[in-house]
Amino acid sequence: MLDIPRILEKEFKLTTEHTRNILKLFHEKATVPFIARYRKDQTGNCDEVVLRAFAERFSYLVALEERKGTVLKTIAELNKLTPELKEKIEQCLSSVELEDLYLPFKPKRRTRATVAREKGLQALADEIRMLTDPEADLPAMAVRYICAEKGVLNAEEALAGASDIIAEEVSERPEHRDFVRKFFSENGRFHSRPRVGFEGKKTKFEMYYNFEASVKSISSHNLLAIMRGETEEVLAMQLVVDKTPILNELWNKEVRLPPGAVADFLKNACDDAYERLMRASLSADVRVACKEAADDVAIHIFEKNLRELLLSPPAGMRPVLAVDPGFVTGCKVAALDKTGKFKEYQTIFPNAPQHEKEKAGRTVVEMCQKHDIELIAVGNGTAGRETEAFVREALEAHKGDLKPVPVCVVVNESGASVYSASPVAAEEFPEQDVTVRGAISIGRRLQDPLAELVKIDPKSIGVGQYQHDVDQKKLKQKLEDVVESCVNYVGVELNLASKELLSRVSGINARAARDIVAYRQARGSFKSRQELMQVSNFGEKTFEQAAGFLRIRGAQNPLDTTAIHPESYLIVEKMCADLKMTVDDCIRHPERLSGLRVSDYTGGMAGDITVKDIIAELKKPARDPRATFVYATFKDAVREIKDLKTGMKLEGVVTNVTRFGAFVDIGVHQDGLVHISQLSDRYVREPSDIVHVGQVVRVTVLETDPELKRISLSMKTKPELKK
Repeated sequence: MLDIPRILEKEFKLTTEHTRNILKLFHEKATVPFIARYRKDQTGNCDEVVLRAFAERFSYLVALEERKGTVLKTIAELNKLTPELKEKIEQCLSSVELEDLYLPFKPKRRTRATVAREKGLQALADEIRMLTDPEADLPAMAVRYICAEKGVLNAEEALAGASDIIAEEVSERPEHRDFVRKFFSENGRFHSRPRVGFEGKKTKFEMYYNFEASVKSISSHNLLAIMRGETEEVLAMQLVVDKTPILNELWNKEVRLPPGAVADFLKNACDDAYERLMRASLSADVRVACKEAADDVAIHIFEKNLRELLLSPPAGMRPVLAVDPGFVTGCKVAALDKTGKFKEYQTIFPNAPQHEKEKAGRTVVEMCQKHDIELIAVGNGTAGRETEAFVREALEAHKGDLKPVPVCVVVNESGASVYSASPVAAEEFPEQDVTVRGAISIGRRLQDPLAELVKIDPKSIGVGQYQHDVDQKKLKQKLEDVVESCVNYVGVELNLASKELLSRVSGINARAARDIVAYRQARGSFKSRQELMQVSNFGEKTFEQAAGFLRIRGAQNPLDTTAIHPESYLIVEKMCADLKMTVDDCIRHPERLSGLRVSDYTGGMAGDITVKDIIAELKKPARDPRATFVYATFKDAVREIKDLKTGMKLEGVVTNVTRFGAFVDIGVHQDGLVHISQLSDRYVREPSDIVHVGQVVRVTVLETDPELKRISLSMKTKPELKK
């Protein structure tokens, strides 16, 4: 069987020691964030991306070995396991190769070849294959196999049965299947067309009505779009290929006689093998492989977008007035203190049909005064632009009564309605209406996007393309990994975090998170990380995995506010002793740390990398790695698509990045597309090289299509406008 550690070592270019250490850490249930942050010396400084890929590959190889065991056992029970076949199975590295080797022995439904074998025609097929005379009399040979009892009534039926057997044998040879798959992948083309009834009709799939692209170069978004069109029964797609080279390959390998009757018979069997038994199934294999590759690209883009969104700059601990806009049912206005604690709410009706702007304005101002509001968060959903304009007007009219005058910010409310109707929201605010919960969520995601968005299914946040078309199991796992990564990258304030946020911390499951919150409610704020050991079900392993990612503002030990793990506190104490300073002094005077010699503090789990990380953290303790908070300002006169004019220059926020461009919210309830060709004055290979989710950008309107709700934008300095 395979030497899995050796394979991993070679594929990931690791040393034997580092490979062994990573496998040992995973075996001990260490999490990826913990290993990446606090075991760098043991892994050769592998980051999270490498560690997750390593874990996936390890799981794949383990599953492959288990499958090999089943395959070997099954073939052995059939008494058909030769030493050569056994070695091939044991050494194969892919499940596709393994299943090809297993195919001839795999239990299958009754086929034409199965029926022919039941009629005793296997011997005839073998006899034909062994012929050396190119002009042998095949009908004369077949006469011997006529048997009315078995259903073989004449020589023609006998030869037809033998041909079926040979065709199946040819189609099941691993080397032939591998050749045809590769030929399809390298030389095939996907061609899509409209189904009957959709010719000439205007649909979102119109650009694919006569679309063709090579299998090896088709863009992932094009393939997923076409497949969605197939699912919606608007499009049909075929894999088209010239079969001549394939048939020539099969003839060359299977027909060893010069031209004649026997060669013609075998060639016909090869043709049948390809047309009837290989073309459709191997086309499907290639489609599946292309779909998996397209899924991987789409999921990777989703991961990057989600990461950018989760790591959006927080407005910070500032009192917020949050507004969930509406027309008939009014706007729900919720006041939150600087920690995100809900204080009160009011319903106002500044928009149609009531138009109670004056009364609503007084309510907003009074709430701002009462709660010392610094920011007003307005959701960007229905009535969002109208409500934003009203708020700005109210602030301008009463600016003399407000100190300071709050800043109005439009907040992307994607997923807020999902959260407000969720069990999580119901548990947090059991007495509040779903719209009030939505307003609170909008306000909190302005204060700290990460802390609030972790409560929502990532697929509901709206930063993925074709998210319903890709492998849902893989998507879910990848997005969960991103959330976990972001939470641990930033760190969590232990005394403020919700149980949903805590449950994303390395080593902490939902039960431990609930116990932490319960302990906090019963005994008050945590004074130290070590106090976590008093929480029910919070054992040493959980503490090891989680402690470094939990911060305690104002802790008794200043190291508890940093990303330094408690296991390294003794190292810091030794550093301080050598410098004749307290920990507080070290943090206040980081320049003194530059004189330390790293080698003086290595040993045990702490190598050079760990010690350097400790010194770096002491120089910038508890620093939030997220960028500085910025926001876009939309034009008051532009609220709907009809307000847009070609050449108009606007400010917007990037809401989604794809392989073909970026979507930008410009305040008209419909995101515009900046195609990859319009992202920059220079050539752009990947849109993510230029923009990211949450980025504030300046765009120019190129074209609008109100019927299909499409807006074309440009970020070029001097774009070519469409007339």
